[in-house]
Amino acid sequence: MAFRLQSFFQLESELTTALDLSTPSSLVKLAQQMNFAQGAGAGQADMIWHNTSTIAASGTDSLDLAGTALQNPWGANLTFARIKLLLVRAAAGNTNNVNVTRPASNGVPWALAAGDGFPVVPGGVFFWYAPTAAGVVVTATTGDLIDIVNSAGGTSVTYDIVIVGAAT
Repeated sequence: MAFRLQSFFQLESELTTALDLSTPSSLVKLAQQMNFAQGAGAGQADMIWHNTSTIAASGTDSLDLAGTALQNPWGANLTFARIKLLLVRAAAGNTNNVNVTRPASNGVPWALAAGDGFPVVPGGVFFWYAPTAAGVVVTATTGDLIDIVNSAGGTSVTYDIVIVGAAT
């Protein structure tokens, strides 16, 4: 099975101020192309998992990256040894935030400290990328969970998720 991924980020902004005889501007352009080829080294990956999910009010999706809950499109279990890309996109129609967290117990160490995370507001996106060979190590039973949490009660939230990594 072959693997290839291309991702692009582009930001362009212009700020102008009309003066009497001129209109000065400040232009910012940032672009980043992120590619993964087949393998487990730097700039390489060989596994991808993606899903759309809905979490009940005040609920949590606890994703076990080294268990048997995540499968590839052909139904085979995925066991990540390292992750290199994590993308979470919250549905625009959500009322609550979708929180992407490193659980205090058994969390994949993609965030600096256990219990850390990021809120993804309705319509927002969280994107994390590590192109190194090491990426972030997933350790079965002690460092293999990523939690996706509905930030409040009252309503459910829907999100899309993509996790890219390597099996070795």
